[in-house]
Amino acid sequence: MTEYDDTAGSPVPSEATGGGGNGTEGAPSSAGRKHRLNPVVRKGLQILVSLVLLAAIFWYVFQQVADISEVSAAIRTLTWREVGVLVATTAFNLFTYWIVIVIATPGITYPQAAVLTQSTTAVANSVPAGGAIAVGLTYTILSSWGFSKVRATVSIVVTGIWNNWLKLATPVLALALLATQGQRGGGQLLAALVAVGALVAAIVVFALILRSEQFAARVGVAMGRLATALLRLIRRPAVRGWDLAVVKFRNRVIGLVRHRWIRLTAATILSHAALYVVLVTSLRVMGVPDDEVGWAEVLAVFAFARLVTAIPLTPGGVGVVELALITGLTRAGGDAAPVVAAVLLFRLLTYVLPIFLGALTYVVWRRKRSWWTDSAPPLPAELTFTEA
Repeated sequence: MTEYDDTAGSPVPSEATGGGGNGTEGAPSSAGRKHRLNPVVRKGLQILVSLVLLAAIFWYVFQQVADISEVSAAIRTLTWREVGVLVATTAFNLFTYWIVIVIATPGITYPQAAVLTQSTTAVANSVPAGGAIAVGLTYTILSSWGFSKVRATVSIVVTGIWNNWLKLATPVLALALLATQGQRGGGQLLAALVAVGALVAAIVVFALILRSEQFAARVGVAMGRLATALLRLIRRPAVRGWDLAVVKFRNRVIGLVRHRWIRLTAATILSHAALYVVLVTSLRVMGVPDDEVGWAEVLAVFAFARLVTAIPLTPGGVGVVELALITGLTRAGGDAAPVVAAVLLFRLLTYVLPIFLGALTYVVWRRKRSWWTDSAPPLPAELTFTEA
């Protein structure tokens, strides 16, 4: 599954907005733009940095961790039965993401959720800054099916919040499980306490925003002041209207969250658990037994590797995630060659395969014109949002 942030860009001055008036007024903007990289150059640099980083990571893995011939030999030991188990767990993992979308996007069907999820995941996994592009594609696809921008935004934001909360909660759970097995260290305990504090604070603030419109406005004001202070460091103008934005967000999501938070939480947990099961299955069929790397240790490595993806160094975290998983699992006691083989197999099933599936579902979206409509199914009465 792909998680991405819905971020907005800064407006570019134009004649319509007053930035293109007389020559005196337009001069500062033109001068400022001279120091900005051309978008094509910037995109090229992003691709170059990603490729260099990716090459460096895999060079390190195959030179310092495991020999590529040993890894290849380990993969060739797979039996048809083991391949079948891997296919089944991968298929279930994909299906769990569709469940989350159906819950968070009232009116969408499971086939549509499959097309939406796989198409946007393919973009996020294969293009630099793909998460932002995937958000745009989400709006485009949902709009073609008659969903308003507001309903699409609610779906994107709510699923993003739940995914990020679970990303914070999973390391805490993993460290607690390791502690019960006598494998707790001082650093692990500190990390757990920090994660617990961040998670509890986020949930409390979110609950208070939903409970009180006045509190939501105050949170918006505080966030705006913080953002303004940070923007001053890079000489950008102050932000405005964040109090209204948070209030509007509250009014839009309150119905969905109030009536579906249990199902949404359960489905999100299921989707993360299914992804973890694919990793565990890959390790076991590659000959990394539980007495070598226990399931709780795998969960801890899995959880912290997923946190690494919060920094979009490469599309879908390719290379970075592999390095985090391989390093963590070998340090936990796994033999290098089987661990590398298992991680590559895991990423083949959960990163590469969705790209090809997404290419197919994108074609389905373009050709399935019977789904294209100007009006999506209406929201149930209890989920109807109000405008602020």
